[in-house]
Amino acid sequence: MNELELLGPRAHGAACGQALLKATAEDFQVDEVLEIELSGVGEHLWLWVEKRGLNTEEAARRLARAAGVPQRAISYAGLKDRQALTRQWFSLHLPGKADPDLAAAEGHSLSILKAVRHSRKLQRGAHAANGFTLRLKHLNADKDMLEQRLQLLREQGVPNYFGLQRFGHKGGNLVDALRFAGAGEFPEQRNLRSRLLSATRSYLFNRVLAERVAAGSWNQAMVGDLLAFTDSRSFFPAAEAECSDPRLAILDLHPTGPMWGEGGSPAAGAAQLLEDGLAAGQPALANWLALAGMKQERRILRLPIGQLTWHYPEPDVLQLAFVLPAGCFATVVVRELLDLLPAGPTDTACEF
Repeated sequence: MNELELLGPRAHGAACGQALLKATAEDFQVDEVLEIELSGVGEHLWLWVEKRGLNTEEAARRLARAAGVPQRAISYAGLKDRQALTRQWFSLHLPGKADPDLAAAEGHSLSILKAVRHSRKLQRGAHAANGFTLRLKHLNADKDMLEQRLQLLREQGVPNYFGLQRFGHKGGNLVDALRFAGAGEFPEQRNLRSRLLSATRSYLFNRVLAERVAAGSWNQAMVGDLLAFTDSRSFFPAAEAECSDPRLAILDLHPTGPMWGEGGSPAAGAAQLLEDGLAAGQPALANWLALAGMKQERRILRLPIGQLTWHYPEPDVLQLAFVLPAGCFATVVVRELLDLLPAGPTDTACEF
């Protein structure tokens, strides 16, 4: 499956040029933003870990082996790509145990930068955001056009597509999901089941968002939409008054799309017709999610880009720095700027 089938059209026009991302791990740096005050005491040991060339699940296995605990005792907030330099939190459940010697887990690909005790384990999705520093090399672009596009992205954000990483190499996760959904079955492996269900919901969300990008309504509230704030998982319906809420203009409030599950779309009006219609066009996938017991949830259609800055450390290198809400993809920001030169297959389990 190609990029357009898995994501959708660009919102801000054709790419301004092309560049290479992830020539090295240092070209794609991610720092988890965790707004939790750690107490310094408790049966959970929280670790601030830097890793390169290592995905989150592999790092968790390495920490578990070094600590002499089962992998279920290791928790983390979110998945991070293998082809990156990332800093993220892990927690180890160590009831009645002293801090273990974790030297065996460390090496070129993993370093423990900080260790702090806390009374609770780290929950999935607990981080507030991710900070990114990207170096795009071999840049071949119209820099005047690129400068204008960067200003536009700062002011208007980008469509909040799930990135290609969610779907695996050449959409393999979605291909596998279609096979299981057609048979009305689920993988026996818990991690595989979770990954395929996630890819399915992401695909249906992207189809809704693609339709709204094509219609020019991805960043506008319509009567019947369900609206949500950037950092909130709750939502509320939009009537005439809500469609004129000034917080929409400052990228604080956004229309949402469906993370599909049991039942029909909870939206109303044109938004409901679009969402139910697209689900009806993919009955095997929609029914499979319902069969799995997934609940209807919402995700903002527009992605605001926090603290966006850029400069050119070399004539053919563009360096970007920005912050995105948890669960959002830096690659969809880059997609509104540049076409990426091929750099090998991407990781299949990452959130950006």
